[in-house]
Amino acid sequence: MRFEFFIARRYLKAKRATIFQSIIILISMAGVFIGVTTILIVLSVMSGFQKDLQDKILGTNAHIAVLKYFNEPVTSYDSVLAIVKEVPHVVGAVPFIYTKVMINNDNYVDGIVLRGVDEKNLSEVSDIETKLVYGTFNFSKGDIPGIVLGSILADNLRVHTGDELSIFSTANFTATPMGYIPKFKRFRVIGIFEAGMFEYDAALAYVSLQSAQKLIGMNDAVTGIEVKIDKIYKAPEISREIEKRLGFPFRANHWIRMNRSLFAALKLEKTVMFIILVLIIVVASFNIVATLILIVIQKTKDIGILKSMGASSRQIMRIFMFQGLMIGTIGTALGIIAGVTVSFLLGKYRFISLPSDVYFIDTLPVHMVADDFIIVGVAAIIVSFLATIYPAMRAAKLDPVRAIRYE
Repeated sequence: MRFEFFIARRYLKAKRATIFQSIIILISMAGVFIGVTTILIVLSVMSGFQKDLQDKILGTNAHIAVLKYFNEPVTSYDSVLAIVKEVPHVVGAVPFIYTKVMINNDNYVDGIVLRGVDEKNLSEVSDIETKLVYGTFNFSKGDIPGIVLGSILADNLRVHTGDELSIFSTANFTATPMGYIPKFKRFRVIGIFEAGMFEYDAALAYVSLQSAQKLIGMNDAVTGIEVKIDKIYKAPEISREIEKRLGFPFRANHWIRMNRSLFAALKLEKTVMFIILVLIIVVASFNIVATLILIVIQKTKDIGILKSMGASSRQIMRIFMFQGLMIGTIGTALGIIAGVTVSFLLGKYRFISLPSDVYFIDTLPVHMVADDFIIVGVAAIIVSFLATIYPAMRAAKLDPVRAIRYE
């Protein structure tokens, strides 16, 4: 063991004559501990929000949407499906129709997004079927085409499973003596889903692919192909590969691009929050500076004796650097342990509730990211090390003769 480390460790031990010094050291450790714990808990919660939002978006929408430029209908989509399914990392691909329509039930009218899907293969690209709270996705059941509504939309329409409603298409018109009127079709509510996001639950409905084609007059064409991949963060590269294989006029729009603004805002918020909370550790580092300066003043005679015995200024400097690093490292280690423990308990027991009318979730989400813990731990130790430089330099500059004389 290096004697600098040995002496630094001895200075941290409590003695009757240095109880006040020990209290100051504990306060410095507590400052680092509280700062690290707070940062880790907040970052875990923010990562939980981001992950929960991402899961809800990807649970309702596919990872990649293959479309034509200018949103022209995709005809002969079976050949397109065959090519897309051969692309590496693609695990599912199904046709879909996307259109905006008017929905009507007695005196209530609203504009919604209508998705035509192939219910037999829908599970290949989406887990919306697992979000059903009532009914089924079996559109072929019954003499009237079925429709599945979001929970908030169903509440607004005041409908339940088994009720009928009308859908008016603004993309297809029927000529009459009174002019052109939007084509409409009757549907029976066969299911109600709850995706957990207001945008989906309040303005999204599903019908069969064939019903959507008839409603908007697309015959055997579709809007595009929904694609699911096994490496969601490789979506840009896989999209480019799909575009390369299909060629013009096809384009592939991936989930990262479609939700870029939302996730960029979340990432920026997390970064700013990290910087703000790091200031807590910076403030705690001033406690380390004050503690080491106090120790240098108290140990002036010891420093003089060490120098008179042959210790160099660099060795004296290392003593107080080791001491400050030990304070910072112990506080950081305890903070990481506390951060992991609290984050784990928050994630497992979810004992903090959120108002469901404000947030899209009802409990505080937690997702621990190893990189966040490593970055925070390293940053805390670096800040603690920087805090030791000035007191250590001051101790190293003490003249041994004057230090002993004034003691």
